[in-house]
Amino acid sequence: MKTRMLMLCLNCLPLLHVSAAVVVSWMLGKQSGGIAAAAGGLALLYLLPPLATRLLFLCFPIANGTHRIDSRAFLVWWASAQWQMLFCRFPALEEGLRLLPGLYSLWLRLWGSHIGRLTFWAAGLRILDRSFLQLGNDVVFGTGVRLNPHVIVEENGEKFLHLATVTIGDRAQIGGYSLLTAGCIIEDDASLRSFTLLPPFSQWSQGRRQKPHASHTTP
Repeated sequence: MKTRMLMLCLNCLPLLHVSAAVVVSWMLGKQSGGIAAAAGGLALLYLLPPLATRLLFLCFPIANGTHRIDSRAFLVWWASAQWQMLFCRFPALEEGLRLLPGLYSLWLRLWGSHIGRLTFWAAGLRILDRSFLQLGNDVVFGTGVRLNPHVIVEENGEKFLHLATVTIGDRAQIGGYSLLTAGCIIEDDASLRSFTLLPPFSQWSQGRRQKPHASHTTP
């Protein structure tokens, strides 16, 4: 019951985030005019979530692996997911960042991801858990690719959270509408065809999917 109450409270974060951006924009507009209002609102909209999430993970680190639903790690992850919810519900906010080369990669680095140089982000790409990406240089993503560093599964009647960094090597090309999930590892120079589906902790090497590597379960 306590966990559910905390989750319900954390669900208010997206609304509080938007409300804060509106209030700051309104106050700056009254004092300094429209340009300051727009700048302040956008800064709070785009910068508060990654900085708050970085602080959250600094105070409560989460290891890559498998976590019980009733664990502290799950609640920490849930809080980070709520900070990202606005961008998940309104993908146009991220598409706007991709119009300026390099800006989207820089923004993902604020979340804590490691993004190499000259990454190409095609239209329609979606990312969950923006703090759990490690990309090499010259990576190319096709249209509609999904990067999901978390997956919730049920085993023997109990639910678990798989949460692990998605790692993609240098010069890899990810075909359109592919899905890469928790802990997937793509080798350098790999080329994945469109609609490739990789379950948690899979490895792609030598031109094909290898067996998933082991995950670690935390209490």
